[in-house]
Amino acid sequence: MSDTSSPTPGGPGAAAGAAPAEIDASCRLPLLVLFASAAAWLLIASAFGLISSLKFHAPNFLADCAWFTYGRVHTAWLDAMLYGFCIQAGLGAGFWLFARLGRAPLALGWLAAIGAVVWNLGVTVGVLGILAGDSTGFETLEMPGYAAAIVFLGYVLIGAAGLLAFHQRRERALFPSQWFIFTALFWFPWIYSSANLLLLKFPVRGVTQAVVAWWYANNLLNVWLSLVGLGVVFYFVPKITRRELHSHYLALFTFWMLLLAGSWCGIPNTAPVPAWMPTASMVATALMVLPLLTIGLSVYRTLDGKCSQLLAHPSLQFIGIGVAAFVIAGLMNVLGVFIDFGHQLHFTWFEPARLQLHLYGFFAMTMFGAIYYIVPQIIGLAFPWAGLIRAHFWLAIAGLVFQILPLTLGGIVEALNLENPNVAFITVVKETLPFLRVSTLGDLSIALGNLFLLVNLIGVMNRFFRLRAVTAYAQVTADLFEPTGVKP
Repeated sequence: MSDTSSPTPGGPGAAAGAAPAEIDASCRLPLLVLFASAAAWLLIASAFGLISSLKFHAPNFLADCAWFTYGRVHTAWLDAMLYGFCIQAGLGAGFWLFARLGRAPLALGWLAAIGAVVWNLGVTVGVLGILAGDSTGFETLEMPGYAAAIVFLGYVLIGAAGLLAFHQRRERALFPSQWFIFTALFWFPWIYSSANLLLLKFPVRGVTQAVVAWWYANNLLNVWLSLVGLGVVFYFVPKITRRELHSHYLALFTFWMLLLAGSWCGIPNTAPVPAWMPTASMVATALMVLPLLTIGLSVYRTLDGKCSQLLAHPSLQFIGIGVAAFVIAGLMNVLGVFIDFGHQLHFTWFEPARLQLHLYGFFAMTMFGAIYYIVPQIIGLAFPWAGLIRAHFWLAIAGLVFQILPLTLGGIVEALNLENPNVAFITVVKETLPFLRVSTLGDLSIALGNLFLLVNLIGVMNRFFRLRAVTAYAQVTADLFEPTGVKP
């Protein structure tokens, strides 16, 4: 099931490269490890998310188990989602884009596969450490130092294979997706090592700790995830629709705005830091409106204004929702900064709603589209249950609606009540419970959809390896069943 159409950065005079089938075969081992591990961690994260959601209106649920208190299980959800699913799925999609756009086989696929195993070992140790109460306390960097060292080693192995794949490309001209993925390849080890050194190994003191923690969280959530997710969008939208990307200049503008302005966001207005820091963060957040507009314009013009083309392929449906979620989550971030006159909104459920829309609505949905497209290419088989793909899509949509809308509205109501001195705090808490109950339905729907993804992945991999085993057995035993020749 390999295809030959792809965005061509070099145009008609591009250098001849390896056949798509050869490229896909070279990517098979590392991508199957990365995607299968990512899907498994996504389901684990969904379970943690569902447990943490239930605890708000069923506080006695697992109350006797210290490992499953809200503070630990919510942190485990975030780290399992980020390090277990997001980064692995993003690296898998990025590797395939490097190989396909570079028109060269993946040279060290085995090294990337080993790195993925080491990475998963580190994430497992880190999540268990969090559940055991050994969290660092820094959001998005909660895994203890001993787990962080294993995670970093795994990334070095994976990144070395990715860097070599980029270096050995036969198509020298770069497509916009390669700018985004290549930058993300270096961005993560820079921010991860810096944060671990400044917060854990040689900890800075005072308010600088909070600034470094905000810097890391913002760069991971808003810069790294956006680089990888938009790299996937810029590739698959023109590829599947068989149209040219509308403008490389708009993509370049988005790229630089994301790097220059995106890194400065994330410091709240009420932060106890020098006044210029929240002000600079507000200015950077306002500037992020520009890449939101260019992304929407690029996708719209690439589709020639016919957004119905997003319905033509299951992968495009997921990616289309991802683009919409990226724009909406970005606007929520901007509005959350400039309409929060009482400085209460970021203490409410409004911020978790925006985070979930960015994490799951944008990044995860974009990765789902990439996985559903890439896996059949690299193994030559379609997913065994097409109905589960459709069910996953609609369950994800329902989950986002039942989660984002109640939490957003609940956050606004909560902020208004917090600003009213006549409303008791216990009343504020009680009035948010109906919104939280509805959001639990969203968590359940998302978890079920994620289960369908893992089942489909296991099914297609099982079918592939069974076919390989049958073929290998037939080749080995062919001589045993051939009729014996009669000597003259």
